[in-house]
Amino acid sequence: MHRFSSYRSLILLPFLVLCSVSASADSRSRTAIAQKTPAYLLELPDSIDEVLIADTGAATLYRFEIRGHSVLSVDQRYMSIGLNGAGKKRAWDRKTPLGVYFITEKLDTSGMNARYGSAAFPLDYPNAWDRRNDRTGYGIWLHGVDRKNPQRPAHDTDGCLALANPELMRLAGSITPLKTPIIVAREIAWAAPGELDALRSELRAVLDRWRTSLEQGDLQGYLDLYHDDFTHRGMDKAAWSSYRLRVFAARELSSLRLDDVMLLADPEERELYLSRFTQIAAGSAGEVTITKRLYWKRDDINRWRIVSEDAG
Repeated sequence: MHRFSSYRSLILLPFLVLCSVSASADSRSRTAIAQKTPAYLLELPDSIDEVLIADTGAATLYRFEIRGHSVLSVDQRYMSIGLNGAGKKRAWDRKTPLGVYFITEKLDTSGMNARYGSAAFPLDYPNAWDRRNDRTGYGIWLHGVDRKNPQRPAHDTDGCLALANPELMRLAGSITPLKTPIIVAREIAWAAPGELDALRSELRAVLDRWRTSLEQGDLQGYLDLYHDDFTHRGMDKAAWSSYRLRVFAARELSSLRLDDVMLLADPEERELYLSRFTQIAAGSAGEVTITKRLYWKRDDINRWRIVSEDAG
């Protein structure tokens, strides 16, 4: 039996367009988009009401609202990105990173440089996938603009996403730190209703295999789900296997539950998928709850395997 919390399949019903800034789109384009949903949203838990998607090519930040099984485009707003465009690889390259991120907190900008505007929301760049690919840098924020110089070109920041202050403050109430995903893409990819059903089912099945192997102490089955090229904080597959062998030997686990499961496709890396969830492990000492991320890709013989993982 799957021990997952309730979830919402987000591609069963058509995507509904409620954009507040869409007057320039022709009716045929709106009709085509209205039959699709963002291709990154395979599954979201009930705890997630909204998702932000930054289309760096269009210099536009979209806000999507999740209502039951429907994805609603609530609004969109102009944004500035890195001076040198998108695809960050190293510190000070003045590019905006591409991938799946989460806003970690809201910062008080009253004592900061005026260029950060009314508020700032740090993103968790670099994430585990970034670190695996040796991407460096830090301090990537969603922030406002200088009140005295509010007009900014599309390519203007050191790598951050910048919105006009009134737009940022209208958005601020929708952001829940450590919950709200922000997907940063070159351009939004779309999927037709039902197109991702099989993929979502595959990922849910392999995630349950991971949970079951961990709960039952099946070390071989657990390690078999990790890619030969798996890395985690300096450990390769062999070092990780040795570490997990010690953990399995020392543990006292009676049950394992995964809540708030989220499945998202990476917007930049082909066939890379993120599963993020709350893990509740019960043992003789009580329950231990952590948030985990597993990054999945297929191996050379088309099996789903974990290529990286992280907490948070």
